[in-house]
Amino acid sequence: MDEELERELEEKKENAEPEKPAEASADENAKAIEKNAHIFALRTTANREEQVMDFITSNAKKKKLGVYSVIHPHGMRGYLFIEAKDSQDAEQAAFRVPYARGLLQKEVSYEEIEHMLEPSKKVEVNIQKGDIVEIIAGPAFKHSQAKVNRVDKTKEEVVVELLESAVPIPITLKLDAVKVIRRESDESEAQQKEE
Repeated sequence: MDEELERELEEKKENAEPEKPAEASADENAKAIEKNAHIFALRTTANREEQVMDFITSNAKKKKLGVYSVIHPHGMRGYLFIEAKDSQDAEQAAFRVPYARGLLQKEVSYEEIEHMLEPSKKVEVNIQKGDIVEIIAGPAFKHSQAKVNRVDKTKEEVVVELLESAVPIPITLKLDAVKVIRRESDESEAQQKEE
């Protein structure tokens, strides 16, 4: 009996494929997931997307579902994207999740949401403290002029005060929501030339 077992083990070793390095198998797994992954849009209650993401992630882990990622694109309210093996896994992950309103029937292609996921090229904005700017975005203050009080390039925000207002109120806006009209340095140079 022992000899038979040894022969069987030797035959299995001879017929077995050589082991692949761990990196290659991980890379192959990623490619296999990419081929089998589908993206589904999930409607949620606005401003509750982060909570829904936590619940879905927790459900997917508990139930061992084929959910690969849950994505909430910056600035998009009321929707999440679930990358999953199939629609059943995505539905199971969102089943009985508070603030989840249901999956959309149609599958979403990566090309449709790529612009929301890929970081956009940073545009170098030359805004300085003291500049006079025009607000070019937002319905409330559009076309208003303001003076820059502070620039935060890491957050891509600018704090301005409206020139037309009786009481100076600081307003925080995105850098791309304003355009420079005049520079403080230009004004001081013009005054020096006049004197």
